[in-house]
Amino acid sequence: MRHPGFRAQFTTFVLAMMADNIEHVISYWVVYQKFHSPALGGFAIVSHWLPFLLFSVASGALADRFDPRRVIQCGMALFIIASLSWSYFFVTDSLQMWQAMAILVIHGCAGVLWQTPNQMLLYDIVGPQDLESAVRLNAMARYLAVLVGPAVGGAILIALGPAHGIMLNTIFYLPLVLWLVNAPYGPRYRAGTPPPRRAVRGLNDIVQTVRDIKGHSTIVSMILLAGAASFFVGNAYSSQMPGFAADLHHGDPGLSYSALLASDAAGGLLAGLVLEGGGLLLPRPRTAIIIAVLWCAALTVFSLASTYWLALAFLFAAGFLELSFNAMAQSLVQLNAPLDKRGRIIGLFNMASLGLRAFSGVSVGLIGNFIGVHWSLALSAIAAMLVAAGLLVLP
Repeated sequence: MRHPGFRAQFTTFVLAMMADNIEHVISYWVVYQKFHSPALGGFAIVSHWLPFLLFSVASGALADRFDPRRVIQCGMALFIIASLSWSYFFVTDSLQMWQAMAILVIHGCAGVLWQTPNQMLLYDIVGPQDLESAVRLNAMARYLAVLVGPAVGGAILIALGPAHGIMLNTIFYLPLVLWLVNAPYGPRYRAGTPPPRRAVRGLNDIVQTVRDIKGHSTIVSMILLAGAASFFVGNAYSSQMPGFAADLHHGDPGLSYSALLASDAAGGLLAGLVLEGGGLLLPRPRTAIIIAVLWCAALTVFSLASTYWLALAFLFAAGFLELSFNAMAQSLVQLNAPLDKRGRIIGLFNMASLGLRAFSGVSVGLIGNFIGVHWSLALSAIAAMLVAAGLLVLP
């Protein structure tokens, strides 16, 4: 936090991520009330994360070749378009399922243009010595936004209604857009001879990046861990939270519903404070894998809990554990990535840790349409736990 640039990045990142989560709170609630479709909730996950699967490496390649600040600003523009589109259909009460699906796709494309370039910008802001701390604090910022977002979103939903509330939400994206106009970071401000600018080659970049990391065992192991967690579980339970809340008899908008949405984020926020303040859990691959196994166990208990307070407690624990292993894995990848390939390698990590979440929309959402979301989440968490446990026996 002693870096002025990081303080500005942290603040604007929190506001933009908060806006992202306010949009989720309002739009998911309206869509659930209008359609009552777990399958559409599953599509929300697929559409949110499939762009990360397809375009994360390309986004990293764009940030390698061009100014990452401008790539991020393009992502913010798409977020604003998505919020204004929701507002129009809420005001006119004309939302149809295909229109909701189209807006969810726009929202997903906005995210992929934001996350990888933002992680690259962290390195430019703080340098390699403070990168681990910056990555962890940025992850904590995400959880802080997820914690504040449902509270603010719930208050806006009650005070202004969904149409005007989601229109107001667009304002929270603007500080990041404005700060990036003249923020003194990126390729133009890097010391030394810049690496050669490689062409953006789409899917070929994915194949080449996979070949580039073959000799980096730490990077490979962390990408496999992040991919397994995302493929089976990801954050698919977030779009199903109205259903979980209804089954726990707290489905109406209000303090109990917002607390359930925020408990996962509160656990992540506490993890960031404890790990950053105490210097605990130095980043090691084996440590990250063990924490991931515990995260799967906590989600299994949450999914099968029949009482509100038990579900709240284990969702809080899941948030604590998720930030711990995700931030550790991302730090290990960034610290071990060669400088001239950083954007593409970070993109490959995001492809695994974020893009594969698209399939968790199938495992939790679509399968939940047939066996119920409680059992679909439990079985998905157990599958991820088995994969992570299998990684422990590898050298």
